[in-house]
Amino acid sequence: MRLTNEEQAMLAGEFGPGVQKAIEIVVALGKIYGAEDLVPVTSVQVSGVSYKNLGEAGLEFLQDWADQGGKVRVPTTLNPAGLDLARWAELGFSADFALKQDLVIQAFKAMQIQPTCTCTPYLVGNQPGFGEHLAWAESSAVSFANSVLGARTNREGGPSALAAAITGRTARYGLHLPANRRAQLVVDVQCPILTPADFGALGVMVGKKARNRIPYFRNLAVPSPIADYLKALGAAMAASGAVALYHIEGVTPEADLPEQIGDKAEGIQITTLQEGFANLNSTTNEKIDLVWIGCPHASLAELRHVISLLAGRPIKANLWITMAREVRAEAEKRGLVAELASLGGQVVADTCLVVAPIEELGFQTVATPSGKGAYYIPSHTGLAVRYGSLEACIEAAVKGCWCKNCES
Repeated sequence: MRLTNEEQAMLAGEFGPGVQKAIEIVVALGKIYGAEDLVPVTSVQVSGVSYKNLGEAGLEFLQDWADQGGKVRVPTTLNPAGLDLARWAELGFSADFALKQDLVIQAFKAMQIQPTCTCTPYLVGNQPGFGEHLAWAESSAVSFANSVLGARTNREGGPSALAAAITGRTARYGLHLPANRRAQLVVDVQCPILTPADFGALGVMVGKKARNRIPYFRNLAVPSPIADYLKALGAAMAASGAVALYHIEGVTPEADLPEQIGDKAEGIQITTLQEGFANLNSTTNEKIDLVWIGCPHASLAELRHVISLLAGRPIKANLWITMAREVRAEAEKRGLVAELASLGGQVVADTCLVVAPIEELGFQTVATPSGKGAYYIPSHTGLAVRYGSLEACIEAAVKGCWCKNCES
């Protein structure tokens, strides 16, 4: 592998043990995947932030790296934490967990990473341009960056992303190479795909078939705002498969490049979403304890839509909208947080049900329009899931149940 003089100096320990450890990880991965050199990255997004996932061993790993002098060289954001860093007590999370989570955040701060805990860094100013090289880790963010923005990133692990942040480099392999960004699965959509929940169901179905291949969609119209629909699609494919890049004919920036579909690409047809919706409903329970919106983290437009669907009606179930803290702050300035709170809803920052100790709060059944969220909740939290459109979920929040004909 070709290394620059600066990279060789990093490897020799001239920049300290923290940087040496990081470059060793980057170079080792490059050798494993046959990279010829390293490529500078313009930003990094690090996963492995929730103490629920890290545990004590993960916390000690981060603290040791920080103690060795590891500090980031490029703009870096974090994945969601295990709780709302400001309002955890109000939401019912334990002080013991909050203490451990704070130690994780402090370790990242020692590496000069601001605690922007979100799976949608592109909504809080970290929006890379076409062709930029990144080292992002969160699966839905990777999909969005590659597919919607046309940036270049592999699906990094937590340690490899952090190593890239500390060195400012990643190995040039995989999706950093144009030849590896061609489609290997052509998906002909032959049924209506109208709502974000439809896009999530489609994504789960295609992700299972694609696994880690690159899908190319034909006949898929994307409503406006397209970003909210495409993040739902990409997140679901990344959850049910390992899809880090997809193309949509006439929509995404690389879809219409010459020879974008590989010679040996398989073709499939999607004629109904019934299988996707069925797979994402893990229960027939009628009672709904919690309605969850914001996986990936919600935008201001999505929050406004939720409020418009509530139409001033108070809710009976708990309603959580999860989003980046910076987006929540903007929503608060515009009066949206207070408006939702007046109806009984919560705008929750920094976290996500999948990585939070949500099972400790007494909820049993969650309703969500998120394909990714519905796919992960049963295995990650033990809670049961009702999956459906945003409209159906809002009605469940108002009524406290999934009963279609219930007037209570």
